[in-house]
Amino acid sequence: MEYRLLGDSGLKVSAVCLGTMTFGQQNTEVEAHSQLDCALAHGINFIDTAEMYAVPPRAETCGATETIVGNWLARQPRERIVLATKVAGPARSLDWIRGGPPALDRANIRAAVEGSLRRLRTDYIDLYQLHWPERNQPMFGQWQYEPSRERACTPIRAQLEALAELVEEGKIRHVGLSNEHPWGVMQFVRLAEDHGLPRVASIQNAYSLLNRVFEYGLAEVCHRERVGLLAYSPLAFGHLSGKYLDNPAAAGRLTAFESFGQRYGKPNVQPAVAAYAALARRHGMSPARLALGFVYHRWCVASTIIGATTLAQLEENLAAWRDRPDAELLAEIDAIHLRYTNPAP
Repeated sequence: MEYRLLGDSGLKVSAVCLGTMTFGQQNTEVEAHSQLDCALAHGINFIDTAEMYAVPPRAETCGATETIVGNWLARQPRERIVLATKVAGPARSLDWIRGGPPALDRANIRAAVEGSLRRLRTDYIDLYQLHWPERNQPMFGQWQYEPSRERACTPIRAQLEALAELVEEGKIRHVGLSNEHPWGVMQFVRLAEDHGLPRVASIQNAYSLLNRVFEYGLAEVCHRERVGLLAYSPLAFGHLSGKYLDNPAAAGRLTAFESFGQRYGKPNVQPAVAAYAALARRHGMSPARLALGFVYHRWCVASTIIGATTLAQLEENLAAWRDRPDAELLAEIDAIHLRYTNPAP
């Protein structure tokens, strides 16, 4: 396994990160702990979770994933693990989390951190991320910014000041963003520099063969400002494994959870998946390994977050680390990308 510095944080993270949002919904605690043990045995030191998990978000499973991870973490040498979690913001109608939550203000961020620390059974969180911006912006399958949807929100400086208090208290070590856009990243960086506040170390955004939007504006911003990309959904919720091509009803997140259709139900998704699957097979590899190998070794990716529901899937995902695309394969990937450009932004 390769280890990389995450932005300017000093955190040294494995190039592959284990995502955990299936824990407590699709995976039992026993299954989840087996995955965590397997990941650790393969050199993964980076674990990502969130207060709202398991997914899909429900009151009945909210916090279950952190609890499962915490029970495992209590048996590990804490200093060996880089632990990341996230605070849920408003705009998702998660009424069971702090009544909405109404804002990413000091009270909500502090309450979220205290809850996560308790469930994770730890004294500190290595990377604490804002799960999505509080302000109006397109996300999770939306693709247009709409000024008419503007609303009042907590100023970014106030969000950073709340996080700074928690850094000073030792409850979190570093801060990150998720589902952000170039304007937001620049505001967080500028305000941190101007006011001596914590500098964001990372941004966790979707990135895959079906969604390379990050490359268009965020790649330059994050490279110049030293913010590491944590790429999530590298298999596009299973689409890029190819399993839905022959069997649209195949077991998986998309068939189990209809709410994820907004991002992956767009017209060019299936033709693009078919083209990438055919390319993979011409090169003697599975579609999943092509998709993962592309993201794992992309210059703009600090770490790739993978998730699985079985140990067999996790083993295949980890094996894909060896599949570094050469120049010829990258050119063929780009040709498909230009034909079916970002069908699932």
